[in-house]
Amino acid sequence: MVTSSASQAPPVATPSHTVTIADPGPLGLAAFALTTFVLSVFNAGLLPAEGKPIVLGLALMYGGLAQLAAGMWEFRTGNTFGAVAFTSYGAFWLSFWAFSQFYAAKVPAEQVGHSVGLFLFAWGLFTAYMTIAALRTSTAVLTVFVLLTVAFFLLAAGDWTGVAAIGHIGGFVGLATALAAWYGSAAAVVNSTFKRTVLPVGPRTA
Repeated sequence: MVTSSASQAPPVATPSHTVTIADPGPLGLAAFALTTFVLSVFNAGLLPAEGKPIVLGLALMYGGLAQLAAGMWEFRTGNTFGAVAFTSYGAFWLSFWAFSQFYAAKVPAEQVGHSVGLFLFAWGLFTAYMTIAALRTSTAVLTVFVLLTVAFFLLAAGDWTGVAAIGHIGGFVGLATALAAWYGSAAAVVNSTFKRTVLPVGPRTA
């Protein structure tokens, strides 16, 4: 029997390519932190409310689209918690932008407080159960979610009752939330760059 030379040739190994994906978490945290910080400055009453529209550009491009992109990449890395969190809060900022731009004027003035209060309360509920999941992350991430839950409920109560002081307190809690998120982002970037722990984020808490 004649055997072809091709059949005698050893199999050619197909080179494997390892695709490295950068951690999208620091981007998601940074986008959330910066947008939250700027809005919270106005919510806390530290600057006049007339300047609040400056938040809209951030809500669309950074808090919204950049954070949404981070969430999509978290799906690729297999991080369910990060994927749900960043995608959801990216959508929060996009919906905030859309409401302010297109729909706020259509809500009767006497219903704005109750409507926005409901919106914020629902996000508080979402954040509360994400906080339970955050017990299995780091102390830094858990801190962000605890503070954010409190901020959402305070802001919701302020809009629902019309008591500005409650909303201002919520704004200050929002500032603390933003600082905690910035720390988490900075820690991830710095630790990754220096290849060692420079900024500790704490162990898993449960």
